[in-house]
Amino acid sequence: MEAGWRGDRTRRYWFPKAYADLVARMRVPAGFILVVALAWFSNPSERSMAWGLPVCVLGIGLRAWAAGHLAKNERLATTGPYAYTRNPLYLGTLLVAAGLVLASRSWGLGVLCALMFIFVYLPVIELEEQHLREIFSAYGDYAARVPALLPRWTVSGKPEGFRFALYIRNQEYQAPAGLVAGILLLVWKVNR
Repeated sequence: MEAGWRGDRTRRYWFPKAYADLVARMRVPAGFILVVALAWFSNPSERSMAWGLPVCVLGIGLRAWAAGHLAKNERLATTGPYAYTRNPLYLGTLLVAAGLVLASRSWGLGVLCALMFIFVYLPVIELEEQHLREIFSAYGDYAARVPALLPRWTVSGKPEGFRFALYIRNQEYQAPAGLVAGILLLVWKVNR
């Protein structure tokens, strides 16, 4: 096995499993660190807010759409945004973070978010992919058709409607609540 890689003969992973397990448990506390960094380093203006907030709303919308198609560990999600990207929840998170960075006008926050995505979210994505390969035999074919993060613009899969009950069960309503808190913080900083 090559240094830095883990996996079997058919799939290689960049991050050691022990590291991926650790950061999977640490991602929520790391999110709180980002909130503190947002509060400390942001220097928003009305113009930066006008650029950043629509990107945040796009990300929250994508997360909501994905949550309404995700029945965790019950069935492989291949409809809705999962027909375009295997990780729409993480792509939505990335868009929210990018929007907050734009709104905050902080390069340091941008670097911190990029590092968190690379060293926390990418290993978690690999860990989840490994889990999905183990529980869903169709995951390999799905992964061959649909890109991991950046969406393709043709649909792969059959259409299926958004299910509000899944959105609630996945507790996705917490993400917009957190975004509203971040926006209120930035608005407060603009008006001080």
